[in-house]
Amino acid sequence: MSNIANIVAFDGATTPVSHTLVPLSVTREKGIVKAEWREQVATLPAYAQITATQTIEKMKSGVYKVETRVAVPVMESVSGQNAAGYTAAPKVAYTNQLICTGWFHERSTISDRRLARQMLINVLGNISTSVAPASTGFAPELFDQLVAPT
Repeated sequence: MSNIANIVAFDGATTPVSHTLVPLSVTREKGIVKAEWREQVATLPAYAQITATQTIEKMKSGVYKVETRVAVPVMESVSGQNAAGYTAAPKVAYTNQLICTGWFHERSTISDRRLARQMLINVLGNISTSVAPASTGFAPELFDQLVAPT
């Protein structure tokens, strides 16, 4: 099993920015393993930080349900002040989330799961050429090997 570690990912901005999400916790409850990460921007409150979570659960049917989720809060813009000279602190206006969920039969193989994962990545990235799939990292290990961080 992989030890939980920082996740570094670039965003989709015109000039991409690197975001580092640090591990928060790994919990095990009722057969579900959940790992959580959060960005640590010093000028933002915790609830306004980018987060990522992963879960893995073996269903009664023998099918594994694995999920990776990324949530990106969007802050309101604060402009001006009231008559007393007070400017309210910005709050989260909304949160954009993307969730990738896989259901894998217990008889599926690492190769089967990797093929399905890479097909989705290629469709999402509009990739029409041959690309070698990543085989290490927190998401490939969850989806391909059914291994959650520890």
